[in-house]
Amino acid sequence: MMDNKRFEIIEKQGKMVQFQIIRDNQTGVLYMSHAAGYGLGLTVMVDQDGKPLVDTEYLESETT
Repeated sequence: MMDNKRFEIIEKQGKMVQFQIIRDNQTGVLYMSHAAGYGLGLTVMVDQDGKPLVDTEYLESETT
């Protein structure tokens, strides 16, 4: 059963400069955010073919 949260932070690194991996719990697509000072960047993570990186293990565990 899927959680009600659409987006979930699954990994964090850093303190002053921070990287986060965010998962869309409905699609499994992974995003990376980078924050430093007052700046923030967010991008979809892609595989070697340029397709969105999907957390298939998470999706499979939620459907069983």
